Parts: sequence; structure tokens; C-alpha cells
Amino acid sequence: MVRKVLFGTLALAPVLIALHYLADIPDTAEFVIAAIALIPLAWLIGEATEHAAEHTGPGIGGFLNATFGNAPELIIALIAVHEGLTEVVRGSLTGSVVSNLLLVLGASLLAGGRGRLDRYSSFLSFGLLAFATVMFLIPAIPSWDGDPDRESLARLSVPVSVVVLLVYVVIIWFSLRRHRALHVASDEEVRAWSLRSALLALAAATITTALVAEILVGSLQVFADKVGLTEFFVAAVIVAIVGNAAEHGGAVVVAFRGKIALAGEIALSSAAQVAVFLIPAVALLSWLLDPLALSFRPVEMAALAGSTVFTALVLFDGRSSRLRGGLLVLGYAVVVAAFFVAGDR
Repeated sequence: MVRKVLFGTLALAPVLIALHYLADIPDTAEFVIAAIALIPLAWLIGEATEHAAEHTGPGIGGFLNATFGNAPELIIALIAVHEGLTEVVRGSLTGSVVSNLLLVLGASLLAGGRGRLDRYSSFLSFGLLAFATVMFLIPAIPSWDGDPDRESLARLSVPVSVVVLLVYVVIIWFSLRRHRALHVASDEEVRAWSLRSALLALAAATITTALVAEILVGSLQVFADKVGLTEFFVAAVIVAIVGNAAEHGGAVVVAFRGKIALAGEIALSSAAQVAVFLIPAVALLSWLLDPLALSFRPVEMAALAGSTVFTALVLFDGRSSRLRGGLLVLGYAVVVAAFFVAGDR
């Protein structure tokens, strides 16, 4: 049923693109439609990479999953960089990490109830998140005084990004192989698409996502003004959730079916991937457009550190329950409130 709905809503993207160029619809409507249209596109990219991995093997398959699985967020971030919306970029990236850690994992535990998580894999993700948070403090702390987008901070962000990416490369073979094996095991009855079909679907979905993301970013400022929210809040909460929506839903569905370990793997691995792969990748690729400094605000660094420590404490013994899921969701509500109060820089 869910797959049919997602397939059906894929039609939203071409309709939105046609309306954007051929009709004059309000920016607020464009933002809402674009946000909804990104959900099935993110799902299609995930489906295509999983099916392609069946033909390419675990090495290349893992690379495809790491690269294209984060494609919607990467595209949104780079378009926002091009538009000069640096606070939107940083907010959407930190918001993505926090939403995976607290909202997605919490909702999964609420749906799945009692079970056990893979402690080794969980604490590997927590270690990566802690490492990335400490590294991001290097360009973040100097940015709390003066212009946060000054070139010296953008240059300082380069070696930080390189080091974080190198650490990611060292552990990618273990974490991605483990994640892929679990994911395939949960979906083994699905017959793989042909490699040609998977790559064509991947290319079409990625190109369409770029067009929809451009509309989303272009209408974000007007949407924020109309609904009385700051651009930072819209990026850190709404855009962050939308960019991960398909994978979020997948984790909750998997947990509901009793596969708690897999659901936890999806949420924690996604959070770690954004921190140690997507954020430094955006910082490095931004030099092709407009150099981006990893000048995260105190509220963002507190959210990253706090959510990592809080989640690790809640899941320290590797057990899941609805109570623990509720605590994580409550923690996310606290972070959302903090983002709302913080406002724009």
C-alpha cells in the first residue's frame, strides 16, 4: 500500500516543475508541494541504489548507497550554497543529524516496542558522531565572534572536512556492508531490477530532485515569512525532515514489523553518515560554487552534542522499549523548541 502511494505521488514532481515554469503560483504553495514531492523522490533514489547494489556487489553498492542515499539533502544544500543561504545549509545539515538520532529512532522504538539493538554498531555510530562534533568545533567556535562566513573560516573548514572524510573512508567498508546486509535480509523477497533500469531510475530521480530542490530553496524565504517562522527553523526542522522522509518512514515500518535492530541501524547509520560524509562533502564541494564555512552556531553544536550523549545514555544497554522511544521523541521536541527560540543569527 505504502509503495503504491509513493509511486503515485511521484507524479507531483513533474506537475510542480510544469507549474513553476508555465504558471504563476504562490511561493508558499510551491514550497509545500516541493516538500511533499521530495518524499517519493527520496524513496525512489533509495530503491534504485538498493537494486543497483544487487548487481554491483557490496563495495560499489555501498558507495552508491552512501552517495545517492544522501542525494536529496546534498542537492538541497548545494543549491542553497549557490543562493548564498549559508544559515539554511548549516541548519538543514545539523537538523538532519538530530532528527535521525531523536525523531526517527524514537518513532521506531515507539512503533517496535521491546527488543534489542546491535550495541557494537550503535556505539560505532555514536563514536563517529562524537568525533565529528569535536572536529566541527574547530571552525565553529571562532565563528561565534565576527562574520561567520568570512573566508578564513571557510579555509579552516577544509582540513577539518578532509580529516572527517578520511575517517569515514576507513570505516565505510564495515558500516556500509553491515547496513546493506541487514537491509537486504529484510527485503529479500523483492526481486531486483535490472542494472540498466536501476541506473536509469537513479539518474531520472536525481535530476528531478535537483529541479524540485531548486524550487524548494527558491521559495523557502517567502514561505518562512508567510508562516512567521525563521529561515533557520524551517531549514533545521522542516527541510531536514523532508530530506530524510522516505528513509524515516522505512525505519518506522521495519520497527513495526519487529525488526528493531535493523530500524536502529538505519537511524543511527543515517545520522553518522550525514555527520562524517555529507557535511564535509558539502563543505568541500561548496568551493566550486561559493566557499562554505562550517560556522555552526552554539545552539547547533549543543544540539549535536546533546542529542548524541542523550541517545547513547538512553540506549546504553542495547535494549529498546516504547518508554525509551518516547524519551527520544521528547528530546527532539526540546531541540525543536530550542531552534525556534534561537531564531536567525
